[in-house]
Amino acid sequence: MKILKWILIIIAVLIIVPCLLALFMKKDYSITKEVVINKPKQQVFDYVKYLKNQNKFNKWVLSDPAVVITDRGADGTVGYVQTWDSKAMSSKGEQEIKNIVEGETIDCDLRFEKPFAGLSPTTMRTDAVSDNQTKVTWTFNGRMPYPMNVIRPLAESKMSDDLGESLDLLKKQLEQ
Repeated sequence: MKILKWILIIIAVLIIVPCLLALFMKKDYSITKEVVINKPKQQVFDYVKYLKNQNKFNKWVLSDPAVVITDRGADGTVGYVQTWDSKAMSSKGEQEIKNIVEGETIDCDLRFEKPFAGLSPTTMRTDAVSDNQTKVTWTFNGRMPYPMNVIRPLAESKMSDDLGESLDLLKKQLEQ
């Protein structure tokens, strides 16, 4: 009987404490990473505005060589949609270009179906540092509903690392 009591206490703590913590944790997050690329701004912008190019530097896409990617519309234009379905990553969703300010920013909506439904607006911005240097800033916003928001700090850290790796790959590709 004493063992059963301790097992119930442990289970209660493992369930109740995280749920209580989640009540007080924020649900929204915003991750911003940047890199300076040794290429002119227009050249960098002309590359990043095409979502198909993300297939060459986006860590999440590169993590599953068997990911199924399809597209609708004209890449590099507002309304273009790229979908993905990754069995290995248990991930499915789509990315749509919502707005382009030519030479400046590309705003997209990431709509996730799996592993959890969600919407994450993203922005990729290019700023000239000099004639032959461009700062690329990638911002990723999202929301984790209760009680999943208890893992938000861990997820935010992982996503930040992944965005940084992706931008490092972008830099390496464009500077070759």
